[in-house]
Amino acid sequence: MNRHMFAMPALASVVVLIAGAAAAQAPKPATPATPAAQSAQAPAAKPRLMPPVRGEAALGYTKPVVKRTPVGGKEFIVTTMRIKNLSTGAVAGLKIDEFWYNKANDLVTGSNYRHPKPLQPGEVITVTLQTPPNPAMDRNQYKFEHANGTVKMTLLPKL
Repeated sequence: MNRHMFAMPALASVVVLIAGAAAAQAPKPATPATPAAQSAQAPAAKPRLMPPVRGEAALGYTKPVVKRTPVGGKEFIVTTMRIKNLSTGAVAGLKIDEFWYNKANDLVTGSNYRHPKPLQPGEVITVTLQTPPNPAMDRNQYKFEHANGTVKMTLLPKL
């Protein structure tokens, strides 16, 4: 006798659950959105990693700026330049060495920089080299190389 009393509410709750599930799966009507609203809502695309360059890589650089600057309480010769990857692939293991020579062309001192991650195509980085000063310093020279080959450098007016 009590079964008839619970049958109707149970049947009603089952119908409501089925109707709710069907409504959730129904396709939503497309709302027209302006391009500005789409760009505001869409997250920025994650940059795609490119395979590394094998052999000769093409890089561009700006003219190095060399200054005598105190760093951490000590004097250093600080060389700053900007570098851009002109290749179609990533440059892995970019290494830059700076050598300072005296007037007799003997090596006096130097410093180096290694970029911690692959330099992606079109990416621009700022490189800072810090060399302890030596009174015999006369001129400097740079050597660029990467993990998979040589580097062809091109002097650019600006980046």
